[in-house]
Amino acid sequence: MDGDDTSSGETVRPRATILSRSLLTWFELLIVGIVGGALGTVTSGPVPFVVYLATSLASVGIIFYNVDAMVADRLEE
Repeated sequence: MDGDDTSSGETVRPRATILSRSLLTWFELLIVGIVGGALGTVTSGPVPFVVYLATSLASVGIIFYNVDAMVADRLEE
């Protein structure tokens, strides 16, 4: 039995999974950056700094989550 076959007979392409996960990560980071930038621009005082920190934290969380998903997929093979 080949390692790329699933129980339904479909073939899973690991390269396509990595590519789609990378594009999803890029899109999520883009959205978080745009929203964080917009919120930081329309607020005044110390709030933009808090928005910057929250945006940075969300970006790191997105990267960790997606890297974890890619590693988990790779280890299941």
